Amino acid sequence: MRHLPFRLFAAMLLLVAATAHAAQPATIRVDYIHSGNAQSDHYALERVVVEPLPWPGKLARNLDDTNRGQNRVEVVDAKTGALLYSRGFSTIFGEWRTTEEAGKISRSFQESVRFPKPAQPVRVRILKRDERNQFVAVWSVEVDTDAQDVVKRQPAAPARPIPIQVSGPSPDKVDLLILGDGYTRAEMKKFESDARRLAKHLFSVSPFRERAKDFNVWALAVPTEKSGVTRPSTGVHHPSALGTRYDIFGSERYVLTLDNRALREIAQHASYEFIEILVNNETYGGGGIFGQFSTAAAGNAWANYLFVHEFGHHFAGLADEYYTSPVAYQSATGRPEPWEPNVTALGDPANLKWRRHMKPGTPLPTPWPKAQYEEDSRAYQKKRAALRAANRPESEMDALFRDDLARTNALFDKQPHRHAVGAFEGANYEASGYYRPAMQCLMFDRSERFCPVCRDGISEIIDLYAGASGR
Repeated sequence: MRHLPFRLFAAMLLLVAATAHAAQPATIRVDYIHSGNAQSDHYALERVVVEPLPWPGKLARNLDDTNRGQNRVEVVDAKTGALLYSRGFSTIFGEWRTTEEAGKISRSFQESVRFPKPAQPVRVRILKRDERNQFVAVWSVEVDTDAQDVVKRQPAAPARPIPIQVSGPSPDKVDLLILGDGYTRAEMKKFESDARRLAKHLFSVSPFRERAKDFNVWALAVPTEKSGVTRPSTGVHHPSALGTRYDIFGSERYVLTLDNRALREIAQHASYEFIEILVNNETYGGGGIFGQFSTAAAGNAWANYLFVHEFGHHFAGLADEYYTSPVAYQSATGRPEPWEPNVTALGDPANLKWRRHMKPGTPLPTPWPKAQYEEDSRAYQKKRAALRAANRPESEMDALFRDDLARTNALFDKQPHRHAVGAFEGANYEASGYYRPAMQCLMFDRSERFCPVCRDGISEIIDLYAGASGR
């Protein structure tokens, strides 16, 4: 049997996907402004948009029962109140309001929610978690997607999506869009190569490896005049289509875009449910917001780790399990039970949310060499800060990271609970009061594997979008 050339095969798959999409409703996007400070926030409608491509998801999975995210969008029938669509998500505003700056000034952030076009007027509600971690409605707006002021025509696509992996019709798959920022026109082949390389690595890590056929992957980049993205702390300012930059919230390694309008207007020209932005930089950095997007420095020696770790935040709402690195966020005043599946306040050990993964007799909290780890980490962080302050070559930072991981592995390898699932104190940026499921995990340090609890958390989201049956 002769094999079809890859591009012809991909084109045929795209045709199949388009045929399946023919019965899909349009994609509606509600753009709004989220403003406020550490004490209060409010919302204002900006516009309602009919995106150029049909809804990429399966209509049988319109309702989200995973209980993830700091926020939740609900779309209800305006007359009957019937729930038509829901999804959990988090926001950049939600992170910013925990910073020191949010206690001093107010800011506005652009946000969007997307859902399949309804046949009737609807009410779109935004919910957020209260002090008991329960969702409560904080804003709602009535939307008639056939109204005259709805934006129904979009400009032509600024670039064409590249099929990286097409496993089947979009409604049956998770659609991942890899966007590029900081790539010049002459670097478009480099972008495609970076996207293919990092997507391949993602599907080498469990549980993505076992579920690779549940994903479609697309890549799209709008060329920039200069190579690389903005890094203000070093005086580098490179305009780009997405506006992605380093130094978000004053953290030199935190990479996001605050230009949601630009992001959505580019992304809408490809089928997507999740977005990872590759920045064409060698400097270590990345970021991830659940239900929004994630970022990774494609040219860094740790790009594989960055891509998967940050995607864990964006895709599954996994919490950071580390706590010794400096972050912009302020410490929490209490210790409420986190909504994230991989951290706990251990308020009720008898009902630990990942107890099914534990072996009988595992102590709670679970012993680990915490004091020695923290002593080593303080020395490591001091060296890291000195390298950045002196603007040393990135190769020196790479070597420091390798040494730190090797030292951690050597320390952990001696421990009796090295591979146990338990409750190890130190997680969620806090040295005490929060616990992680395993001594080591891809969400804890630059190791290569997710722990069993994180793997479960990821699998639940894959099932939401590409499970064998409706939820």
